[in-house]
Amino acid sequence: MSTPNAYELGFRSVDREFSDRRLPVEGTVPNWLSGRLIRNGPGRFEVGGERATHWFDGLAMLRKYAVADGAVRYTNRFLRTEAYDAATRGERTAEFASGPSPVRRALRWLRALGPPESTDNANVNVVRFGDHYVAQTEAPRRIAFDPDTLATRGEFRFTDDLTLHLSTAHATVDPRTGETVGFGLQFGRRAQYHVYAVDPGTAARRRIGSVRARGPGYVHDCAVTRDYVVLVETPLRIDLWRILVPWGDGFLDALHYDDDRGTRLVVVDRETGDLVADPVVPPFFTFHHVNAYQTDDEVVMDLVAFEDASIVDALAFETLAEDAFAAAPDGRLDRFRFEPTATDPDVTRARRYDGGCELPTVPRSVRTRPYRYAYAQATDRRGANGLVKVDLEREMATEWWARGVYVEEPRMVQRPGADAEDAGVVLAPALDTDAERSVLLVFDAETLSLLARAPLPHAVPFGFHGRFFAAD
Repeated sequence: MSTPNAYELGFRSVDREFSDRRLPVEGTVPNWLSGRLIRNGPGRFEVGGERATHWFDGLAMLRKYAVADGAVRYTNRFLRTEAYDAATRGERTAEFASGPSPVRRALRWLRALGPPESTDNANVNVVRFGDHYVAQTEAPRRIAFDPDTLATRGEFRFTDDLTLHLSTAHATVDPRTGETVGFGLQFGRRAQYHVYAVDPGTAARRRIGSVRARGPGYVHDCAVTRDYVVLVETPLRIDLWRILVPWGDGFLDALHYDDDRGTRLVVVDRETGDLVADPVVPPFFTFHHVNAYQTDDEVVMDLVAFEDASIVDALAFETLAEDAFAAAPDGRLDRFRFEPTATDPDVTRARRYDGGCELPTVPRSVRTRPYRYAYAQATDRRGANGLVKVDLEREMATEWWARGVYVEEPRMVQRPGADAEDAGVVLAPALDTDAERSVLLVFDAETLSLLARAPLPHAVPFGFHGRFFAAD
């Protein structure tokens, strides 16, 4: 099928929810694999006769692939939020990219006697805080849900006094401590990044430290090592005044890429909260980190880098409708090394994979630790997205492609008790444009040979992120 058809299928709203639907399995899913892959992303793009203008603005819909005894069961459910209720009434609420019309925004400000509360359309990622399963977006409102039924349980709130106006949807679980590390941005005359950790048992959040923001920059993800948290403050600057005025056209309208600014690496000590270093390197943009770790004296940080922030506008529907993802720039897997305690850290940068890639992942056990393999969506081929496994030691890669198949974010799951880092499977949802439906693909993590495919009963819009939660 043609690339435009991939756009039509991958960004088509769905209106049916399935509950615990057993999927047909072609091939064999290993019997040891037991747990839930829960993903988040948009499921509906039309509200009140209008269509959203950007991929980031669809209504949140969770999707669950429950795997046990070689079988796969599928559930999808929209989050029942204020944004969902408003959409049901035909009203659009504040969104990441487009937002309602300037007139409607101004009227909402007048009714609220000031800026209205941020959206609760948590459509980006999922995380577990203690016993709570939570959907997140970059607005500081989180929605709890039932991990079995995906039913919405209500808003999840921390009980501390930490003020955040933007908050990462990405949180890194440290396998050594079990705590979840994240960050957020507080606007003001002196905008600040607040770095925090969530206790694995109590789900209580504690502030690690706060650092003044410059710009401030748009920071989507972070790197976590044994001793440090690294925020990559890119030249994509947030114009606070354009956020505050009611006639702005969504959050993206407030983002401006400044070619004259470098990219700042903000290194925070996890124990003291102090700013250890903040070297500035030539400008680049990034959404997602791969992993990071420490050697005797260096921080090693891998991420997906773009030359600039044009990828953000490339994901608007106006651009995607022309040629799907073909017009979007490709990110590259780059490695940064620097000595954080040096007086003036010298940062080196080297490419680890020459192909285009995004949505990277590593097994949970190697996060914050030295590692060898990374898995990601491969992007630089017309008419498909593939899967890539990168050997970071040998600087070699193994790729999997199928015509008309668009692989989404992969998740690597290690086999229990395995000694080898790549012993396990890779779970990758995908859109099969020939079959006009989505499918869960199961790969051998060592060879990338396809072990099984489980077709869904419908085509699901392209999602963003998810996690695999092993069975207790």
